Amino acid sequence: MVQQPLQNIKLGLKENWKQFTILVIVNAFVGGMIGMERSIFPQFAEEIFGIESKTAILSFITAFGITKALTNYLTGRLANRFGRRNLLLFGWLLAIPIPFLLIYAPSWGWVIFGNVLLGMSQGLTWSSTVVMKIDLVGEKDRGFAMGLNEFAGYFAVGIIAFLSGYLANRYGITPYPFYLGVVISIVGLLLTLFFVKDTQHFVHHEAKKDTTIQLEGVFLETSFKNKTLSSITQAGLVNNLNDGMIWGLLPILLLSINYNTENIGILTAIYPAVWGLGQLFTGKMADIFSKKKMLFWGMLLQGLAILLIPLISDFYLFAGIMAVLGLGTALVYPTFLAAIAEATSPIQRAESIGTFRLWRDLGYAFGAVISGITADLFGVNYAILLIGVITVLSSIVIQVRMPEKKR
Repeated sequence: MVQQPLQNIKLGLKENWKQFTILVIVNAFVGGMIGMERSIFPQFAEEIFGIESKTAILSFITAFGITKALTNYLTGRLANRFGRRNLLLFGWLLAIPIPFLLIYAPSWGWVIFGNVLLGMSQGLTWSSTVVMKIDLVGEKDRGFAMGLNEFAGYFAVGIIAFLSGYLANRYGITPYPFYLGVVISIVGLLLTLFFVKDTQHFVHHEAKKDTTIQLEGVFLETSFKNKTLSSITQAGLVNNLNDGMIWGLLPILLLSINYNTENIGILTAIYPAVWGLGQLFTGKMADIFSKKKMLFWGMLLQGLAILLIPLISDFYLFAGIMAVLGLGTALVYPTFLAAIAEATSPIQRAESIGTFRLWRDLGYAFGAVISGITADLFGVNYAILLIGVITVLSSIVIQVRMPEKKR
């Protein structure tokens, strides 16, 4: 592939809108692969495999979270060496067998293996599209770019979650909902193969003019030492901790109060749909307003919404709570990535984002284990309340530890 000469490269959303748009579309297909499982998996586990333990049911999220987290980190480390596009293509190749594994799985172990592949695929594909968009747009539009990226991914999660719930209610829990994954994975691979170009040369162009001090140890600084980066990282972990709980326990809670799969599909779709749509606005807000304040209020809104879930049973109240939860997540999600990118040099950005996404997606595993064990010991409502309290505490960490960047 012929690369642009460095002197002809221009950073910016307007200057690179064609390639940026293709990457947004690709990320919508990436998100759709998660949406395929989002509303139906607990019922799938019980009906097809007879699994009733909450911890066992949520084991698929644990497998997904751990493998996605580790792959995020490796993608960040390997992006400069192998190229963003090549990692994106490999991620799509891993996605193609997943729906077939779920359709024909003879045991729950095969389902877990399918989610290991899903985690690897998501780590490669989503991480690559994030880094590529940041490469293209430059500092001015970074938050807006992340808003568009995460909008596409999570709005697609919501749409496919609704469609899989609808198909499950109409035609049965398997195989029809998983046919969505067959189409998504093949189209995603073809779009990447024929239309996506690598963006590594944009990094070298930006690095020539950047004055950000490089970190001595990217992993340790992002994880623990740097007050800005580590504050963002802990909030990212808690965000996905509560998302893992919602993914696994909300359908179980709704089933326990006699909601059918179509209504469960609607409610589980509202949260990622508002999360996705909201980022069209919150991403740009992250370029204008205080990133610290957006992270604090976003985490606090999430925590308060989660604490209200065990107290209600009405469909419309549930819908309202899911919308508030989606809004809180929309406030933080593009802001996480924009703030990480702002605090790191272009050369170290992919690794720092990979480190952040390692911890963030380990939150899926922690959330599944903590909420699953708590639900088995004390009941689903107590598990939800525990995760709500942890989320509120995370907002306090942001407020106390993260310094306010001077503008």
